[in-house]
Amino acid sequence: MIKNPEASLSEVHESIDTTKKRVGWRRIFSFLGPAYLISVGYMDPGNWATDLQGGSKFGYQLIWILLMSNLMALLLQGFSARLGIVRGRDLAQANREAYPKLVNFALYFLAEIAIAACDLAEVLGMAIGIQLLFGLPLAWGVGITVLDTFLLLYLQKLGMRKMEAFIITLVGIVAICFLIEIIFAQPNLAEVAKGFIPSKLTGESLLIGIGIIGATVMPHNLYLHSALVQTRKIDKTDAGIKQAIKYNRIDTTVALNVAFFVNAAILILAATVFFKTGNSHIGEIQEAHKLLPSFLGNLAPILFAVALIAAGQSSTVTGTLAGQIIMEGYLSLRINPILRRLITRLIAIVPALIVILIYGENRVTDLLTFSQVILSLQLGFAVIPLIHFVSNKATMGKFAITLQAKIAGWLIASILVYLNMKLLYEKSVPVFEGNNLVPKLLLILSATFCFILLVYILVHPMIKKSTKLSSIKIHGDISKELKLTIPSFTKIAIALDFSDNDEKLLSYALAQGNKETHFFLIHVVESASAKLF
Repeated sequence: MIKNPEASLSEVHESIDTTKKRVGWRRIFSFLGPAYLISVGYMDPGNWATDLQGGSKFGYQLIWILLMSNLMALLLQGFSARLGIVRGRDLAQANREAYPKLVNFALYFLAEIAIAACDLAEVLGMAIGIQLLFGLPLAWGVGITVLDTFLLLYLQKLGMRKMEAFIITLVGIVAICFLIEIIFAQPNLAEVAKGFIPSKLTGESLLIGIGIIGATVMPHNLYLHSALVQTRKIDKTDAGIKQAIKYNRIDTTVALNVAFFVNAAILILAATVFFKTGNSHIGEIQEAHKLLPSFLGNLAPILFAVALIAAGQSSTVTGTLAGQIIMEGYLSLRINPILRRLITRLIAIVPALIVILIYGENRVTDLLTFSQVILSLQLGFAVIPLIHFVSNKATMGKFAITLQAKIAGWLIASILVYLNMKLLYEKSVPVFEGNNLVPKLLLILSATFCFILLVYILVHPMIKKSTKLSSIKIHGDISKELKLTIPSFTKIAIALDFSDNDEKLLSYALAQGNKETHFFLIHVVESASAKLF
């Protein structure tokens, strides 16, 4: 039975008790785990497409984008975890409390688009991995991915710890595979180091750079992290909350640095094996897989395919959880987990199959890159409310973020919004050069809607303080003297069933009555039709 059906991820809410007396590493380990579920979103198949394209076309030039994205992710995921720990709310629930219904529906709609884009990358990534390892057609691989719908349900039955262990195992497989690949490739470390120096992005490098940011700092992870930290039952005192924030910061730092290593390894591998050998045209996962044996031996493509399947499988689990959080948080709507998973998966499978059947398998990598750009465009709508919430001293109390963290958060939000606007402008120019009015009108309406929504969620919390303060409190505030009115009952009805309970019911009723009270004894006859009903 679910203890608190209104809680985020109510099936596993506070299912891991961190308040038990533990010493040393055992105490720290009780908090560790949520960030590893987050980290898989930072190394999903969508990242592979952008990292491979970035490395093969521009060498080590875009490594600084990966590093910047990782630093952004560390700060923003820390904000998300803080929101969940201190307020006991996930980001979707906090939005629902802070913004009007119409705005929340718009934010929900955009969040679902982000989930669909993320799931699209996972579906394509797993299908490509299955094709590379077993030789099945890509369309078959896409169809097979429906079966992992039931994996999450099985993992949830096993418990949160088992799910985390499963994900950490898959993350370990991906990391080990690429560690071996990098050892085989033997990149020039001095040249790799130069890639950490920022350089100007234009044209295709800007598109891939924004794709990398979208693939790294993912909006659905901000919703997910604020919910996953609530799977830990913590001591809800200042000291307990402070400890939970500290250990989750350690968890996030370790997990996201593992994700950064994997992403950097993919980009460095592509730069070393393809860009340095004059194969800068390699931008597709399948092409990279075919050419790896000639450069790194026969083991390399097997490791590559295994890592791709592991990345896709792990990220599909976390994507489903994020979808559940967004739907329940925004709409307060709970549906059957199997139905929810099937809907999410079908939304991803249908466009993937259409592209494969109409355009062939050659356009799959472009679809992967496009999904990451879509994710990047959604970031502002998740990041801006998050910064508002963790900055609010009325709801966060002494755990509101510092001025330095606030400045860094708004700087990151500004960079993300600016890059997205620049990308949108560059991609809009060819549309307006054409003669067809429909695409122009749709683009103008979509851009106007997003701009107005973005400005609203930015300004609204500043001009209207939320009346729903949801900070964790041990006791409620008593603002005035209690005035109790003791009622006097003149009529009391008592339901009797001719059992041993009747004496107790009668004595309780008499205790609540007085000399003026009329008592009504009621017995409902259990007829044949009542029994049948």
